[in-house]
Amino acid sequence: MSKLRRNAASLPLDDALFRVKPRKAVPFEFVLDGIAALSPQTRPLFGCIAVYVQDKIVLAMRDKRTSTEDNGVWLATTREHHESLRRDFPSMRSIKVLGTEVTGWQVLPANEPDFEEAALRACELILAKDPRIGKLPGARRVSWADKKASKTSMSRSRKRSSPRGGKLISEQSGD
Repeated sequence: MSKLRRNAASLPLDDALFRVKPRKAVPFEFVLDGIAALSPQTRPLFGCIAVYVQDKIVLAMRDKRTSTEDNGVWLATTREHHESLRRDFPSMRSIKVLGTEVTGWQVLPANEPDFEEAALRACELILAKDPRIGKLPGARRVSWADKKASKTSMSRSRKRSSPRGGKLISEQSGD
């Protein structure tokens, strides 16, 4: 007895099944143009567009319709560089949506009159590989080689054996 087979061409296709969600437009696209020579990559980041150059996150761009106060270009930096960057970017400030504590992220606010000029200046610093802008994301700060070296040194500091061997686990005093 043969099985009933449906003709795939006669099946109705559900358009919703194949619909691709359109990607949001990149805000402040001129910033990507400003660092295009470094082949930046973008990824979504908490409703923003994060910009990476190689493994470093250098900035994020935010342009939301609601809570617009932190719209602009967010610079990935560290607290130690805030003062020197503020000399280059007088309108730079901490990001309010991240809370009251000062973080490494600083914003060049889109509502400031010098926004485009400041954003392009940030691009120049990124092109020049200024160490004040850009950082490795948290999960990537420790390299694979560092992790392996850490595990190796840990295994040297302890002798371990299987429970079947009858040996005790002992600490070594130094290597």
